[in-house]
Amino acid sequence: MKMGIYVWASSCNVMFKAESYRNSRNWSYMNNLCRPQDMVTRVSCRMEHEPLHPPISQKMHWQPGLSFRHFNYTTIMENIRCSGASLTRISRSPVLPVIQGSAVSVVKPSPPAFVGAPMENSKASSFIKGLAFLGVMRTAGAPFERVKLLMQNQNEMIISGRLPKRYNGIFDCFATTIRNEGILSLWRGNIAFVTASFSSEVIARAIHHYVNGREDIEWTHTRLQVAIFLSAVVNQFLVYPLNYAGTRMANDVITSSNSRERQFNGIFDVYRKTLKSDGIAGVYRGFNVMIPKIAVLRAVTAVSKPWQKFLLHHFQGIVLGRAVVNTLYASCRSMAIYPLDTVIRRMMMTSGAVKYRHSLHAITCIFYNEGLKSFYSGAKAQILALAVYQVYGLCLRYVVGVLRRKNTGDK
Repeated sequence: MKMGIYVWASSCNVMFKAESYRNSRNWSYMNNLCRPQDMVTRVSCRMEHEPLHPPISQKMHWQPGLSFRHFNYTTIMENIRCSGASLTRISRSPVLPVIQGSAVSVVKPSPPAFVGAPMENSKASSFIKGLAFLGVMRTAGAPFERVKLLMQNQNEMIISGRLPKRYNGIFDCFATTIRNEGILSLWRGNIAFVTASFSSEVIARAIHHYVNGREDIEWTHTRLQVAIFLSAVVNQFLVYPLNYAGTRMANDVITSSNSRERQFNGIFDVYRKTLKSDGIAGVYRGFNVMIPKIAVLRAVTAVSKPWQKFLLHHFQGIVLGRAVVNTLYASCRSMAIYPLDTVIRRMMMTSGAVKYRHSLHAITCIFYNEGLKSFYSGAKAQILALAVYQVYGLCLRYVVGVLRRKNTGDK
């Protein structure tokens, strides 16, 4: 009842204002303003109990040269329902044209709530938690990573005199390394690899924010794929020196043939000796193979990703099955680029007795001297490392679930 009286009084108020404009040149515009079907949306929103209805109490100020803005229909209806009133019809009228020198109604909406800071804080905390998870995961799989690198580069170490004989397998590599260097030596070079992983994630996030901020570019599918490829190349270019240092430190073994002395005493010692002997080119040796490696990885991901989603859909709710599918998916991607990774690691080790003129020469020498099988040397350790990553992820997910249920009081 109050709403009906309010609409009638407001319509009379608008009709009274229209009479004063009938003799002016804009009288036809005011006739359009006072159409019955648009009356409800154009009347003033002043109510009897104004403080109780803040969204509806937005006042319409008559100011010259300004255009009309619509009400937020959803917000108005929700507040009307909360107040116990009802409207039989609320029509939406088109935006009126701006006429110079005329009085036009303007709705001043209430300022939106500031919700940016909590969202940004949650994103920042999630990113930091992701980095912590990545660091612990890489540390858990570091022994398998070092064994893989030792198996990949054992021929170069034999030629240079750093290793007396070949390993008979990954288990013999584990046993020999622990016997000669101790169990903690399995994590040698892990600091460089973890730092490279952290840097890669930070750079990828920065590039992602930059690409999203370029609203002036129309991101088609082709442009998006090219941008992703170039960002991956830039990312690897920036973290390549860290991967180089980690590889050289992981392949620095102690045996009786090298008088049980280390070749490098740390990451900075690797850079100092490499720059002294080969210059900056020695730190980036083998990077040209990284470009086709990224291209092959993108192609394999595009082909195998639908199959992964298909299998994960069939194993929905089965945690172990989903872990096996993810391990198979990661193993297929890793084995597709493993020969290129072997060439990159061999190029990184080309200092001293072993010298490759370029990457094609390295591929030719490895193929003719060692055979095709040598390109996949250490692949079993790589698969074991991927399996360890999945097991660690399952354990972490279980621990997080238990802690969450404990905090919420659920059983």
